[in-house]
Amino acid sequence: MTDTGSERFDFVVVSNRLPVDRVLAHDGTPSWKPSPGGLVTALEPVMRANDGAWVGWTGVADDDQQPFEADDLHLVPVRLSAEAVELYYEGFSNDTIWPLYHDVIAQPTYSRRFWDAYVAVNQQFAEAAAEVAAQNGTVWVQDYQLQLVPRMLRELRPDLVIGFFNHIPFPAYGLFSQLPWRLQIVEGLLGADLIGFQRRADAGNFLRAVRRLFKVQTPHGRVELPAAGEGRWPNSMSDRPRSVVAKHFPISIDAKAYVALVEDPAVRARAQQIRDDLGDPGTIMLGVDRLDYTKGIQHRFTAYAELLAEGKLDVDDTVLVQIASPSRERVETYRALRDEIELTVGRVNGEYGTIRHSAINYLHHGYPREEMVALFLAADVMLVTALRDGMNLVAKEYVATRGDDDGVLVLSEFAGAADELKQALLINPHDIDGLKRAMLTAVHMTRAERRTRMRALRHRVLVHDVERWSRDFLEALAAIRPRASAQAAAATED
Repeated sequence: MTDTGSERFDFVVVSNRLPVDRVLAHDGTPSWKPSPGGLVTALEPVMRANDGAWVGWTGVADDDQQPFEADDLHLVPVRLSAEAVELYYEGFSNDTIWPLYHDVIAQPTYSRRFWDAYVAVNQQFAEAAAEVAAQNGTVWVQDYQLQLVPRMLRELRPDLVIGFFNHIPFPAYGLFSQLPWRLQIVEGLLGADLIGFQRRADAGNFLRAVRRLFKVQTPHGRVELPAAGEGRWPNSMSDRPRSVVAKHFPISIDAKAYVALVEDPAVRARAQQIRDDLGDPGTIMLGVDRLDYTKGIQHRFTAYAELLAEGKLDVDDTVLVQIASPSRERVETYRALRDEIELTVGRVNGEYGTIRHSAINYLHHGYPREEMVALFLAADVMLVTALRDGMNLVAKEYVATRGDDDGVLVLSEFAGAADELKQALLINPHDIDGLKRAMLTAVHMTRAERRTRMRALRHRVLVHDVERWSRDFLEALAAIRPRASAQAAAATED
């Protein structure tokens, strides 16, 4: 571990969390290990090739960690106080933006204290990025926690090329307009040169918000910003006219890593052991989610329980395994959701379970990737019933592991993955009868049809992997560099 000092970097990633987790040895000595996740996998090669730096929070409140290197990555921590974590992260990010952007499945909280903290923390991130980015460098800002950073960063460093990617949905204007700070959010995002979204519809929703708020046109996904003091823009952020592009770039997974794990004999043996431990049922259905109200866990439980009650599924021959990893357990909405789901599991098992078999095997844990791949291999049917989801990478992970061209994916049309994985059984999770039909179709689907569908799904996931996602975004951003750099140089000369 070495200090990065006051180095400047040509490529900077900014995200709420750094791509490492702190690990304490038995004697209390701290060290860092890479965080699991597709974003790290996607950006690590780019970081190494461009001598990049990553700006983010360590995940520990009031942590005064100085810039350091871990796993050959330059990491620049942003210190967040316990109050900032409560108000900016748990508050505005996850109790305001998250529910609003997910179609108000839960009611957002509109708190001025939350907003003030969000502004202050976004300014911290912008200043940290401005400090480490080289002249005319590229900065890629990630996700909904940092929507104000692009504009703040542009005001600090007009020489930079700035990209932003929103990993969650962007809501229709009828919902977005509820946000008291809608204007500031849109202006914050427009500080970027390129704004990426998961779905074409998300990019369209953002552009509609721009048109509604500023009464301008957005031809071909482009927003033309006038110089300061010109046009209808109340707070222009540049001395020169500037263009911003909004476009969809669907994120994906490190498909090669999943394919490699499938070849591991230990993983294959574990998959067989899982089936054996479950009594080797005819059908294993699997759900893998963060414990979140957007994931539609209750909807799949309802459909499954009704199929058992109607005798269309037999608990001795079918089991539903639900992995629900802990999530935001300090937020009251999530604590209430956990209680509700665990009550449902108890009721369904009490009514339909037998001495030999539980109807639902519910596990409130996170698991390493090897265990997840074993579960994917063991499962005959993957249930992704999200009520709203930016992408849902679990659907792609399941597909990537099915080198046997077997298994059936039941996928919500409200997950971004549905735009790409069209050979899945697409469902509306609010339509319980339709969900039940899809589950029965999956159980009884012929081997030939399963093979045809899965081959097409795997081709899509293996070709459009996370490397391609990052390459597509950065190539589009690089195409903006000559224009953006020229504009910044002209502004400097003036």
